[in-house]
Amino acid sequence: MDRNDYVKYLTEEMVKYMQMSKQEKKQRKAAKPSKKSAFYWFGIIPFALRMIKKKHKTTEY
Repeated sequence: MDRNDYVKYLTEEMVKYMQMSKQEKKQRKAAKPSKKSAFYWFGIIPFALRMIKKKHKTTEY
């Protein structure tokens, strides 16, 4: 990607964002995933441990 193309793309995106209404910006922000989840902060390890624990509970006699 040429430098001019990159600047053009950034300019277009900035203009689109500036022309959005406040409500559209709020909806866009609400659609993003929450950064408070353990998966975001610690990666896949908590997710894998949760899956193993759940599997262990269901197969336990």
